[in-house]
Amino acid sequence: MLRKFGSLPQALLGVLLLVALQAPASWAGPVPGLSVDQVAALEERVRQRWQALVARDYAAVYEFSTPVYRSVFPKDLYVLQFSYAVERELTGVEVLNYDAAAAVASVAVRVMSKPIKLTSTASQAIGAVPVTVHERWMLIDGEWWYSADA
Repeated sequence: MLRKFGSLPQALLGVLLLVALQAPASWAGPVPGLSVDQVAALEERVRQRWQALVARDYAAVYEFSTPVYRSVFPKDLYVLQFSYAVERELTGVEVLNYDAAAAVASVAVRVMSKPIKLTSTASQAIGAVPVTVHERWMLIDGEWWYSADA
């Protein structure tokens, strides 16, 4: 490990950075309009959805969509919108804000993304790319649902 980072202080900094990236976003402070339990429940739902995306279980991802969305769009068409050629790794979830009047939360999801098959020298050199995905989640009857209308 020391060879990779060069020195003990750099190695410790690397470890601290990894720990900070894995820390729950709710540690950052309260989200106005939401209780700590509501934020934790939302973060858990977001993580569960992204675990399904990482596993390429798009039928399970569909189940996180709002009931209205699922009543209009069939699952067999929904699953066709995703790429099986992308590898994802969830690195963080942060609830940014909550609009109580609309019962909608804004969430930043941090993901490392890379193609499964590296077809060029450039894609091999670049490797995984950090991406922040901004999502909207709706609170309906006490349950958080992913809103595709972001």
